[in-house]
Amino acid sequence: MLRLFSLIVFVFWISLSGNAQDELARNYADQGAFEKAAFSYEELLKESPTNSNYIHALVQVYHQLKNYEAAEILLTNAIQVSKNNKTLLVDLGYTYQLQGKKIEAKNYYDKAIASITENAAFAYQVGNAFQSYSLLDEAIQVYTDASQQNPRFNFESSLARIYGEQGKIDKMFNSYLDLILKDEKQEIILQRYFNEFITEDPENEANQILRKVLLSRMQEDPNLFYNRKLSWLFIQQKEYNKAFLQEKAIAKRSNNELIGILRLVDVTLDNEEDELATSILNYIIENTLSDELKLQANQKILEIRIKTADPSTFDTIKEDYQNLLTVYGSGASTLDLQTEYAHFLAFSKKEEEAASNLLQETLKLKLNTFQQARVKMELADILLLQERFNAALIYYSQIQKLLPNDPIAQEARFKVAKTSYFKGDFEWAKTQLKVLKSSATQLIANDAQDLYLLITDNAVEDSTLVGLKAYAHAELLQYQNKDNEALAVFDSLLITEKGKSIEDEALLAQASLFEKTKNYAKAEENYLKIIQYHSDDILADDAYYRLGNLYANVLQEPEKAKAQYEQIIFNFADSIFYVEAQQKYRKLRGDAIN
Repeated sequence: MLRLFSLIVFVFWISLSGNAQDELARNYADQGAFEKAAFSYEELLKESPTNSNYIHALVQVYHQLKNYEAAEILLTNAIQVSKNNKTLLVDLGYTYQLQGKKIEAKNYYDKAIASITENAAFAYQVGNAFQSYSLLDEAIQVYTDASQQNPRFNFESSLARIYGEQGKIDKMFNSYLDLILKDEKQEIILQRYFNEFITEDPENEANQILRKVLLSRMQEDPNLFYNRKLSWLFIQQKEYNKAFLQEKAIAKRSNNELIGILRLVDVTLDNEEDELATSILNYIIENTLSDELKLQANQKILEIRIKTADPSTFDTIKEDYQNLLTVYGSGASTLDLQTEYAHFLAFSKKEEEAASNLLQETLKLKLNTFQQARVKMELADILLLQERFNAALIYYSQIQKLLPNDPIAQEARFKVAKTSYFKGDFEWAKTQLKVLKSSATQLIANDAQDLYLLITDNAVEDSTLVGLKAYAHAELLQYQNKDNEALAVFDSLLITEKGKSIEDEALLAQASLFEKTKNYAKAEENYLKIIQYHSDDILADDAYYRLGNLYANVLQEPEKAKAQYEQIIFNFADSIFYVEAQQKYRKLRGDAIN
C-alpha cells in the first residue's frame, strides 16, 4: 500500500514538474527568449518524445531562430513515429517554404491534402494547420475535398471564415446562408459574423454584396428566410420603408405572420420614425384577426399622436380613447388602455379630477397586485401633478408594501424621494436616495445618484437652500408641462445664483427645455456658457455631448458637432458619453461603423 502511494506521488510530481516546465517554456517564447524556450521544449520532449503539442511548439521556436535544419530533423522523425498526425506534414512543408524551397513545401502540402482520402476526419486537424500558417487556399481545398468525400462532415463555417479573411465576401455570405438553411439554430450563433461586415451605410461593399446575394437566391428559391434576412439588412441601414415591404411580403406568404412587423414597429418607434410606425400599426389593425393586437396597435397610434398633438386636437384624441373603451370594455383586460387614457386626461387635457375618478373606478375591478400597483402609480403621479404631495406619498408607499422586492417598488421609492424633493424636504429625499443608490436597478440607481449629488452639492454651499428650492420648483413645473413658467424660474435662478455651484445644473436643465420648445439658439447659448465657465465641473462632458448632438441632428453643422465629440474623446476618457461620442465622431468623419 505504501509502495502504491509512493508511486502515485511520484507520477503526480512528474506531471506537476512537466506542467510547470511547459508553462515556463511558453513564457520564454511569449517574451521572445527563443533560445531558452527551445532548451525547455527539448527537455520536455526527452520525457514525452511523442507529445504533439511540444513538437509543434518547438517547431515554431526553431522557425523563430531560423534553425530550419533542427526543425526538419524533428519533424521527419515525428512523422515516422506519429503516422496519424497529419499536421506534421503541414509543419514540415511550411519549414521548407520559409527556406524558399517551394517544390519541397508543395510536396508535403500535397501529402497532407491527400491524407483526406484516407480519412475525411483528418480534415479538421489538417485544415486548421493550414489556417494557422495563413495557407488559406490549401485549407479550402482540404475542407472542400472532405465535404465531397463524406457529406456528413460540415465545414461551411470554417470555409465562410476563410472566405472572409480572403475578402471573398460573396462566398462568405453564401457559406453562412447555406449553413443556416441546413440548421436554423445556427442563425443566432452566426449572426455575429454578419454584424462584423454589415454597417449602417447602404453603399458599404459588404452591404451591397449581401443584398445582391439575397436577391439572387430569392429569384431561384422563394424561401422566406431570404426576405427576413433582407429585412434585417434594411433595418441595419435604417431603410425602414424597405424593411416594411419585405415584412409585408412575408406576412402575405405565411398566413399573415406578423412577428417581424411587430418588431419593426418597436425599431421605428425607438428611432423616432413616427410616421412610418403609424403606417405599420395601421397595417396591423387592417390585417390581424387578434383583438388584442388591434387594441395594442390603436393604443400605440394614440401615443404617437399625443407626442406632437396640438391642444386643438385633444378633444378628438379623447373621443378616440372613449371609442376604444366602448369597443373593448373597461375590465381588467384593458387596464393599460385605462391608465394611458387617465394619463392623457391629467397631463394633456388638464382634467385631473376626471382622470383620478377613472382610476378609482378601475381599482374596484378584480386586479392582481401588479395591476393594483400600476393603477396606484398613475394615481400618485396625478396627485403629484396637482401638488397634493402627501396624498401622492401615501400611494407610492402602498406600492412598496404591495410588491416589496419588485422593481416597481424601487420606482415608487424613487418617486417618494422626488416628491419630497419637490416639497423641499431634502433630508428625507436624501434618506430614500441613499438606499436606492446601492440596491435599485441600474437606471433607477443612476437617477438616484444624480439627484442625491444635486442635493448634497448645493446644500453645502447654500445653507438657506434658496437656489436648490428654485431649481426643484422649476423641475416640478416641467413635470406639470408648464414649460414657459419653468423657463422663467430658471431665468430668475440664473440671475440670483450666478457663479454658484447650481449655475451649471440650471444652465443644462434650461438648455434641455429650450430644445424641447425648439428654441435651439438659446439651447446652444446655454451649452456654450457651461463650457466657458464650468469646463472643470462635472457637467462639462454633458454640455459637449448635447451640443454635439444639437449641431449634428438639428442645426446640421457637422464640423461643429465633430469638434464637440472630439473634446470628449481627448479630454473626458471616463465620460459615460465617451463610446457614443467616438462612434458619432467617426460616423461624421465618414468611417464605416458596424
